[in-house]
Amino acid sequence: MQKFIVILGAVCIFFSCQSEKKEKESVTIGGKKKEMSLADQGKKLFNDKGKCYTCHKLDKKSIGPGVAEIMKIYKEQNGDIVAFLKQEAAPIVDPQSYSVMKTNFALLKTFSDEELEALEAYMQSVGN
Repeated sequence: MQKFIVILGAVCIFFSCQSEKKEKESVTIGGKKKEMSLADQGKKLFNDKGKCYTCHKLDKKSIGPGVAEIMKIYKEQNGDIVAFLKQEAAPIVDPQSYSVMKTNFALLKTFSDEELEALEAYMQSVGN
């Protein structure tokens, strides 16, 4: 019985640490560990893996609408940006330009759900 309680306790600790991991991630910079917030992880994805910056500026229209404008509209219309990025929801910002954005969905399909959530957190931080 004691073994069962110890194993159950270890499992609970493991899963409680997992949810904390989603909010912050450790990275090593210059030999020092640094915690990255979800928004910081999203910023890295926006600028590196996603290369979103090539079409979306933070506060003005470029090839695509600015991030602040996107998040303002999504907030006003109670939209789900992650669902859109997964191609599970129709575009609500500048639908005429959707065909240009559509070419990027191949890259977005390589993003995990956690990465998409981090990207959303970054975009929300810009939109505030």
